[in-house]
Amino acid sequence: MVPCISTYSLPHYDLETLMLLLDSIEGVLRELTAIRSEMIAETVTSATRLSHVHPHYQASARNLLHYLALRRRDLRPLQLRLAEMGLSSLGRTEPHVLATVDAVLDVLHRLAQRSWQPPSIEAAALDFANGQRLLAEHTEALLGPAPTHRGVRIMITMPSEAADDYLLVHNLLRQGMDCMRINCAHDNAAAWLRMIEHLKRAEQKLGRSCRIVMDLAGPKLRTGPLEPGPAVVRIRPCRDIFGRVIAPARVWLTPTTSPHSPPSPPAASLPVTATWLAHLRSGERVKLIDARDAKRTFKIVDVTDRGCWAEASQTTYVVPGTVLRHGPGTTNRDDRESVVGELPPGENPIVLRQGDLLILQRDLKPGRPATHDSAGQVLSPASIGCTIPDVFDDVRSGESIWFEDGKIGGVIEKVERTGVLVRITHARVCGEKLRSDKGINLPESDLRLAALTPQDLEDLSFVAQHADVVELSFANSAQDVELLHGYLASLGGRQPAIVLKIETRRGFENLPEMLLTAMRAPCCGVMIARGDLAVECGFERLAEVQEEILWISEAAHVPVIWATQVLETLAKSGMPSRAEITDAAMGNRAECVMLNKGPHILSAVHVLNDILQRMQTHQSKRRALLRGLWLARALPTEFKLGT
Repeated sequence: MVPCISTYSLPHYDLETLMLLLDSIEGVLRELTAIRSEMIAETVTSATRLSHVHPHYQASARNLLHYLALRRRDLRPLQLRLAEMGLSSLGRTEPHVLATVDAVLDVLHRLAQRSWQPPSIEAAALDFANGQRLLAEHTEALLGPAPTHRGVRIMITMPSEAADDYLLVHNLLRQGMDCMRINCAHDNAAAWLRMIEHLKRAEQKLGRSCRIVMDLAGPKLRTGPLEPGPAVVRIRPCRDIFGRVIAPARVWLTPTTSPHSPPSPPAASLPVTATWLAHLRSGERVKLIDARDAKRTFKIVDVTDRGCWAEASQTTYVVPGTVLRHGPGTTNRDDRESVVGELPPGENPIVLRQGDLLILQRDLKPGRPATHDSAGQVLSPASIGCTIPDVFDDVRSGESIWFEDGKIGGVIEKVERTGVLVRITHARVCGEKLRSDKGINLPESDLRLAALTPQDLEDLSFVAQHADVVELSFANSAQDVELLHGYLASLGGRQPAIVLKIETRRGFENLPEMLLTAMRAPCCGVMIARGDLAVECGFERLAEVQEEILWISEAAHVPVIWATQVLETLAKSGMPSRAEITDAAMGNRAECVMLNKGPHILSAVHVLNDILQRMQTHQSKRRALLRGLWLARALPTEFKLGT
């Protein structure tokens, strides 16, 4: 006998269709019941882990484990079958995994005309409303209350000048900054304290609150120094497309014995003898023969007690020892001539092309470009040092290596006692310049780098005293998180919340375990540091990787900070690209978006604030919000053919 389908089913099916529908329901029921059993089993086997989780995160940790069990399967076939029945496709389960599965199971049992009760007490632990509430509570605990006009917070990295410019901090807070980020890789404790004092003053003035976030520098794997280049200054006027001078180059002349900084940016600053400088007058001409034996003339346009301004209308190359002469008016040769003093050495970058060999040295002996014979053949390959030579013990032949945020890539050909031989495989046809103090990434190597450097431990005492949040750079394992917890506990007093910066492949792969460890404290967060992460995981995988981080973090009810290169072109140049506007809009799926410093940072904050306000009416996390659509009202009520 065919059972009667309840009101959850569509009426008037013929018998054959009805039987097929019942078979489909039973198949989905079996699969979904098995998935639920696996989810419950996951929390049972992880009971020890759960026992260490802070009470604030107990329900969240269980939800995370349920989500991990759910996502171990390929759910796509099941999703299609559920969608065909008009049921949830499990596509928005993250905040309340078990409640979503149980709701679907309940409907399926009703369709099959069978009573059903969730067989586990966990079914009532986290319903739909509580999942959203927990994420909101954890976000407020970490990042502070949400502004009245938007839900996503804005974090801004402080430039060095914020230590001495109260007005900058004041304007950033007024424009919409919710979290002040101080990067411990720059400046010092005295400067950090002045930034914080400026913030406290601005908070009182504006009646707003702002969280203080401090980023530990972590182990910085970078290129070493390079041999200095020649001390030569190129002075070049500004020309139009036809090569005509539209603005001369400004040259600052200052005494060699007591040099003064120019009052505004110059094209070049040249040290000269004080007695010669004292005889210069406005409108006078200074003649010289430059490093190319070209005759050149400077015109003196301003004379001050700290130095003189001159203008150059022709490209001029000046080196130490270049003789400057001004017109008659004195019989003393020392008053008529001056030799240009010491100039800073120029940079000497290594130009690398595909197929080139680069020696990465263990020591910090200054590196240098490759040398060639008269026929252009390489005599000695280019070489450069590495700031953390211990990584050489962890790399193997065949592993990839990247420099300067992925601009230059190569493969390790050989590991020797004194260094590593790298064959360049990724560079522009015209070559890429490798400079000192540029990042090195080894995404395929199992590096045994300490999460906290001696400098980090020294900085932690200040961070623990002043910061609301501490960011753990290059978080790679649960042990890294435990280590930071331990050091913070040993300092006593107030305990800042921990944010895990996910910027390596290992950090991404170990995120679930790191989250469960971070949840031992009452408050934590995650930052998607997309710069290094893109290099580590591959640029083509970045979109996929950041999606997975968002999903996992939402399942744990842990707030996410969307970081690196957000509106970067706008902050640096004052004009955004179309792509970065869209990228900033995607940041609405996180709980916080971070902006980096730049001369136009105030404009960037204004634009980001506007984007986030607009997007929050359309989307919340992964859920589309179907507000009234303007385009839906644009269609005429009657269509008429033209005559």
